Amino acid sequence: MPDPYPFLKGHGTENDFVLLPDRDGTVHGDLSPERVRALCDRRAGIGADGVIRVVRAEPGLGAEWFMDYRNADGSVSEMCGNGVRVLALHLLREGLVEPGAPVPIATRGGLKVVTAAGPVGGDLTVDMGAPQVLDTSTVAVGEREWKALHVDMGNPHAVAFVDSLDDAGPLIDAPQHDEATYPDGVNVEFVRRVGPRHVSMRVHERGSGETRSCGTGACAVLVATALADDAPRDVDYRVDLPGGTLSLRWTTDDRVLMTGPAVIVARGTTDL
Repeated sequence: MPDPYPFLKGHGTENDFVLLPDRDGTVHGDLSPERVRALCDRRAGIGADGVIRVVRAEPGLGAEWFMDYRNADGSVSEMCGNGVRVLALHLLREGLVEPGAPVPIATRGGLKVVTAAGPVGGDLTVDMGAPQVLDTSTVAVGEREWKALHVDMGNPHAVAFVDSLDDAGPLIDAPQHDEATYPDGVNVEFVRRVGPRHVSMRVHERGSGETRSCGTGACAVLVATALADDAPRDVDYRVDLPGGTLSLRWTTDDRVLMTGPAVIVARGTTDL
C-alpha cells in the first residue's frame, strides 16, 4: 500500500474541494488523472468537485503560493474562484501568509488576490481580475436552445438567461455548446432574474458536471447581467446559487470583486 498523505476538505458555497498540501512540491508532483478521480469519487473516495494542490509558486509569478487545480474528472483547469477562497483560508489558518494582509495566489488563469474583511473564518473577497467579453454563441439542453454570452474569467463561460431555472432541465449531462467557439470546453451558466441587481443561477462545470456553485461562473454572470442592465460600475450584485450566495462588484478600473464564505470541514490522511 502507498504511504498515507495529508489532505483537507473544504468548500465555498458548497462547491467542494480536496486540498493536498505540498509545500516543497515533492509529495504530489505525480498527481495523475486517475488519482484525482479517486479522491473526488463521492462513494469510494473523499468526494469533491475538484482537487487543489497547494504548492509554492515559481519565481516571477507575483505570489509565494500556486493553485494547481484539477477538475473532478482529472483534467487540468486554469483555476477556481470558490477554491481560491478556500486555499487562502488554509494559508491564513496555517500561518503561511501574513495575517491581515492581502494574499496573492498564482493560478494558471493569472494572479488572484484575496483579502479578509474581518477575522479569519469570515467572508473573503477575491480580486478576480479583468473580464473578457467575447462573442455570443448558443447553448442547448435537449431540444431547448438559448443565446449565450461568452465571458472569459481566466476560464471560459457561456451565460444564458432563462425564464425559469427548471428550463435548463437535468444538467448532469453536459449542455451542448458551440465547439468552434469553445474548443477546450466551457462552463455553462443559466440565469434567472430575481430583482434589481439580483439573479439566481445554475451551472454546469466542464470536467465536473452540475455543481452547487461556481465562483468564476458567478463573476461571468455578474458581467453579463450588468451589461444587459447597462448598469454603472462599482455597484453590488447578488448572485444566488444552489449552495449559497455571493456578492459581486465590477469596478471602474475593470476588476471583478467576488465576496463569499470559505469553510474547512475536515482534515486527515489518505492513501487513495
